[in-house]
Amino acid sequence: MDPVRDHNRKSWDSFVDKGNRWTLPTPPEAIADARRGTLNLLLTPTKPVPQNWYPDLKQLPTLCLATGGGQQAPLLAAAGAIVTTIDNSPKQLEQDRLVADRENLTIATVLGDMADLSMFDDGQFGLVFHACSNCFSQTILPVWKEAFRVLRPGGILMSGFNNPIRYAIADADHDRGHLELTRKLPWSDLTGLSESELKSQRYDVDETLEFGHTLEDQIGGQLNAGFVLTDFYEDRWSDESDPISDLMDTFIATRAMKP
Repeated sequence: MDPVRDHNRKSWDSFVDKGNRWTLPTPPEAIADARRGTLNLLLTPTKPVPQNWYPDLKQLPTLCLATGGGQQAPLLAAAGAIVTTIDNSPKQLEQDRLVADRENLTIATVLGDMADLSMFDDGQFGLVFHACSNCFSQTILPVWKEAFRVLRPGGILMSGFNNPIRYAIADADHDRGHLELTRKLPWSDLTGLSESELKSQRYDVDETLEFGHTLEDQIGGQLNAGFVLTDFYEDRWSDESDPISDLMDTFIATRAMKP
């Protein structure tokens, strides 16, 4: 396996064990709301996806792309979609199955790479839901191309991703509120951190390897894959542990359609 995928798989499995917020199974109350037609899904940290972004979900083949964790996939299934989740973390997929079993939902789970959807047919899905996760992939252009391929004409891609400005500030500086732009973009932990930093800040503590992709690759990549952008919003963390959120939004959500 690719060493980045292997490390990030172990990291996300450890996040499940530690109770990371993106690994916690959605509560029964949210499932009940989804069954009644009220969805509260996140592509980014805090803002829910607008209700007018959703197509008719009843019996809609839907792919949750690198979006395991017992949250988005079960809610979409409860709303009536036919859901498949592909994720790099076995334990994140277990969280989806846990909620599915608890709520008597059907979710197909696939262990795999967001940039390789070769196990799926052309035009297999009507919706691809891709919450913030492509920062864990070294390259994202194949992600958009594969999402385009597996969507049917008229299908919708909903995506969340980081504004790369987040990666222009060193971790330690950001944590203490010193918001100085010192890193070159696009960012890669593999080339931007020293060997000792990689060891102490990533490998030894099971933190994910991350990549700050350009907006050209994030938005232009979708357009070049063939998508038509239909809507867009920005978001930020709401807690005090993220100093840059006091100044600006640093997450982006897009809605795009395959013509």
